[in-house]
Amino acid sequence: MPDQASAVENSDGATGLISCATIPSVKNYAFIDSQNVYLSLRKNLGWKLDFRRFRIYLAEKYNVEKAYLFIGYIETNQRLYKHLQECGFVLIFKPTLTYKDGTTKGNCDAELVLQAMIEYDRYDKAVIVTGDGDFYCLVDHLATKGKLATVLIPDQQKYSALLKKVNEKGHKYLAFMNELRHKLELRP
Repeated sequence: MPDQASAVENSDGATGLISCATIPSVKNYAFIDSQNVYLSLRKNLGWKLDFRRFRIYLAEKYNVEKAYLFIGYIETNQRLYKHLQECGFVLIFKPTLTYKDGTTKGNCDAELVLQAMIEYDRYDKAVIVTGDGDFYCLVDHLATKGKLATVLIPDQQKYSALLKKVNEKGHKYLAFMNELRHKLELRP
């Protein structure tokens, strides 16, 4: 059967042809802790993530077919949610609570772990995007079963020491977004 070619746009915006014969048949899924990513990049490192470029990066670098983004639901954020879906993310919402001091909380940890296990048989490997040690049990389980592609950590200087344990078994699962600012920062 002859190779088929498809036009694709890469993360640098260039369009080119790739042979379908070169596309791996790997189905990887990403599970993204949006609160951890936002706080780490925006508050700690001082830059905003371009979600469209990030989705392309996940597809190109890790063969991510489906990317779940776990996010607290706030009624006034409809434009944001629509944009994220247009970028190619599947949104999983968590109801939020607003406290007396005006802060809003919508912890999505349990939802991320649950979705990773619900989808377990549908993906070859998982990309977990967080620096939160609460996900250590999930990351360790996926690594033990050969289902972990990587843990993509937003801030190399501030992440849970528990996640470092995953690399102690001789594998290099941890990757860091600090080095990706030039590729993934939202530009005005």
